[in-house]
Amino acid sequence: MTRLLRGTAERLWLVALAVIAWEAGTRAADEEYFPPPSTIVSALHEMWFSGPASQAFLTDKAVDDFSTSLGHLFGGWLISCVIGVALGVAIGRFRALNDMLDPVLQFLRAVPPPTLLPFFIIVFQLGATMQIVTIAFGVVWPVLLNSADGVRTVDSLQLETARVFGLSRYRRLVTVILPAAAPKIFAGLRVSLAFALILMVLSELVGSTAGIGAQLIGAQRDFDLPAMWAGIVMLGVLGVLFNSAFLLLERRLLAWHSGARRLAN
Repeated sequence: MTRLLRGTAERLWLVALAVIAWEAGTRAADEEYFPPPSTIVSALHEMWFSGPASQAFLTDKAVDDFSTSLGHLFGGWLISCVIGVALGVAIGRFRALNDMLDPVLQFLRAVPPPTLLPFFIIVFQLGATMQIVTIAFGVVWPVLLNSADGVRTVDSLQLETARVFGLSRYRRLVTVILPAAAPKIFAGLRVSLAFALILMVLSELVGSTAGIGAQLIGAQRDFDLPAMWAGIVMLGVLGVLFNSAFLLLERRLLAWHSGARRLAN
């Protein structure tokens, strides 16, 4: 417990110092557009965290907003993970497929996802489907490219050894290729999760009545600046939580990789 508290203090001292400076600076400036953190936290509590204990202190608005936003985020992210890993592994394994698809993929990757929002609205109409497709299209590229690169860089000696021992293609894929490519695949998944949070907000700014993005645009229209900043802070907190949870999962699933690197060094 002592080590845990010491580690937490070592990590968070700069955050606490920045918040104190932010509070002092905004109160000294007394600018309406930049409310102090205490005001933002108060708005955050009132909007989302002043509910009953039976709902983990979440308000009805929080349940509605968080379930909508996180459902869209993880729905789009999981779709991009499945498509990106599957297609990336196929492209990494078969050069002919890579040569055929590379121009199209490079073209699509270069198109900023927000510019396709009008197209997705026309095709899928306003709603959850449009938002999930927007997120999936925008975040699939880090997963796909990292997966393909990870598969291409698998040690040829490992593949030759697997062939000598008579492993089938499926067994080579599961026991040799995917484990060797896993560090790069996980790197792509982590980057794509951060992009998914951004695209979740962008997709909810258009025609959505629920979600954190809808709350942001509603607060802006009502000129409720503390509520607007509360939404921004909430997105930052979610980003930190998602990254920390993913790193913890990655360390557990790829513990063998970290151990191998330590032995190699």
